[in-house]
Amino acid sequence: TTVSIGKEKEVKGAHNVPVIADKLFDDVDFASYNMLVLPGGMPGAKNLKDHEGVRKQVEAFEKDKYVGAICAAPMVLGSMGLLKGKRATSYPGFEAELIEATITNEDVTVDGNIVTGKGPAFAMKFTLQLVETLVGKAKRDEVASGLLL
Repeated sequence: TTVSIGKEKEVKGAHNVPVIADKLFDDVDFASYNMLVLPGGMPGAKNLKDHEGVRKQVEAFEKDKYVGAICAAPMVLGSMGLLKGKRATSYPGFEAELIEATITNEDVTVDGNIVTGKGPAFAMKFTLQLVETLVGKAKRDEVASGLLL
C-alpha cells in the first residue's frame, strides 16, 4: 500500500513524476501492516523526517515490526536515534545524517529489524531483501527467479 503524507493522493517525486498513492496517511490502519518502508529522494525524505505522524509510526514499527528505508530516507531513522549502534547504508552524501550508525557503504544493509538501501540503482536488490525479511529466503529466491537478474 502506498501512502501520501500530503492532503491529496498525488505525490511527485524528486524528478517531478506524479504517482497516485493508494491512501492518505490519516486513512491508514498501520497496525494491520508488518513493515513500514520509507522511499528516498529529496525533498521527499526531508518531508518524511519532518512529519510527526511518520515519525510516530516509524518509532512504533521499529519496536516490534520491520522498517525499511532507501536512498536519502535512512536520514529519518538517523534523526530519531534509531540507527545508534546499528549498521546502515544510504545515498552517498547522506552518511552524516545516519547519526551514530556504522556506515557500511553496502548496496543493502540489514541490522535487526531495519533494512537500509543505498539508492535507486539498488532498488531491486533492496526490494528482494524486504521480501526475504518478511517471508523468508525461499520466497525471495522464487520472486527473484522471474526477474531476469
